[in-house]
Amino acid sequence: MASLHEIVIDCEHAPSLARFWAAALDGYEIRPYDDAEIAELAAKGLTPETDPVVMLDGPGPVVCCQQVPEPKVAKNRVHVDVMSADRRAEVDGLVGLGASVAHEFDGWTLMQDPEGNEFCVTDSR
Repeated sequence: MASLHEIVIDCEHAPSLARFWAAALDGYEIRPYDDAEIAELAAKGLTPETDPVVMLDGPGPVVCCQQVPEPKVAKNRVHVDVMSADRRAEVDGLVGLGASVAHEFDGWTLMQDPEGNEFCVTDSR
């Protein structure tokens, strides 16, 4: 049996999308850069603000924001669902972080992150 290791989100700008998801997910934060990683980035002409792959660590699987050259053109084939005890407040907070509401349903809200990736906010079960 396999176990879930990472959730990878393709994106246009990894650092800014990683900041969104770090703020959106309870207990997640951007993995800190050590001196060796900063030197490796610098050797490639990059910085943490231009890093094409940014990792988030938290209580669940690692979340990886990975820059890709092509834009998002269609609905996601897989998306993340997040659960909240106060869905309305959670949705409002996510909108404040740059997300948008695509559609309201009974029990969940379909949203888009700042780059248009779909995800849902559901009521607690």
